[in-house]
Amino acid sequence: MPLSLLALAAGAFGIGTTEFIIMGLLTQVAGDLHISIPTAGTLISGYAFGVAVGAPVLTLATRRWPRKHLLLALMLIFIAGNAAAALAPGYGWLLAARVLTSLTHGTFFGVGAVVATGLVPQDRRASAIALMFSGLTLATLLGVPAGAWIGQHFGWRTAFWAVAAVGVVAFAILAAFVPRDRARPQPVPLRQELAVLRRGPVWLGLGITVFGFAGVFALYTYVEPLLTRVTGMGDGLVALTLLLFGAGLAAGNLLGGRLADRGVVRALLLSVGTLMLVLAAGRWAFGTPAVAMAYVVLLGTVAFATVAPMQMRVLQQAGPDGANLASSLNIAAFNLGNALGAWAGGLVLARGLGLLSTAWAAAALTAVGLLLALGSRRQPAGGSAVAACA
Repeated sequence: MPLSLLALAAGAFGIGTTEFIIMGLLTQVAGDLHISIPTAGTLISGYAFGVAVGAPVLTLATRRWPRKHLLLALMLIFIAGNAAAALAPGYGWLLAARVLTSLTHGTFFGVGAVVATGLVPQDRRASAIALMFSGLTLATLLGVPAGAWIGQHFGWRTAFWAVAAVGVVAFAILAAFVPRDRARPQPVPLRQELAVLRRGPVWLGLGITVFGFAGVFALYTYVEPLLTRVTGMGDGLVALTLLLFGAGLAAGNLLGGRLADRGVVRALLLSVGTLMLVLAAGRWAFGTPAVAMAYVVLLGTVAFATVAPMQMRVLQQAGPDGANLASSLNIAAFNLGNALGAWAGGLVLARGLGLLSTAWAAAALTAVGLLLALGSRRQPAGGSAVAACA
């Protein structure tokens, strides 16, 4: 794998860190800005909204740009957004800074995935996407805990300055190692680019991502109370378990890439079907600390084994003219799935069905994704989208 893929992973690490870092800083932010915890929580949903809106809009607005220039511009916005967050005098400013930063997320991962497929031979393209996404898994494993530690010892503003510094390093690495486009991109008429939205198989692929991945967050959003109230873990053991979850994400991400290199549709069916079964098993997995820890590692592994197959399937169906837009839309679909899953899990709890019942809701959501994947298996590819990006 070329160094340019590691450069893309470095950018993904920074963006992944800024997405999740606020979860470990909510109490500090709420206290410093004199807002409630639920209000501080909107800094998370505001980011997700920015990703969902920014991914297609920014991708279309920059479709004429050379991809390397676009990735560098996105990192500059990322740096500016985190610096603005560190300087925020109040809640409104901080929310605006979070939304500004989120605009880079979907387009960076979407365009970055297309760039990654063009850097390697055809039989390594899914692994290339997985390597880029390893930056996101490392952000969960290392970046977010480090940010929380910095926030606890030096204040939440310092944590955002640290993330901005990560962005500066990522910008330098991207500038040094990502190659220029082999040829200046030919402007694609907007109507032609938007034609991907008329392709039913693309929407089917996006639906697989939304529902297939929603199951993960229907359960994982509530994993902390599951571990403390059901399993009876203390804070230290919970922290270790969540760290192991991050290790599972990293392993599953690379596994999914290897599986998809051998056959995208087969990898998609295998990974989503296995995820559904693992989520259902969560109903019985939180009885003892040892079993719960093993289960959380397995959940992380299986969850991220779906990412590369889902991304590759959408690229397969997009066709050469819609690869950038479809890839960015799929990143937005992941975030929509996150929101849908968290809402579904909360609905189960609001009806008094208990924490363990979130496993059934999670499995049901992913079952919908599996049914869509089964329906997609005979759909022909929309064109050699990934090949056209080489």
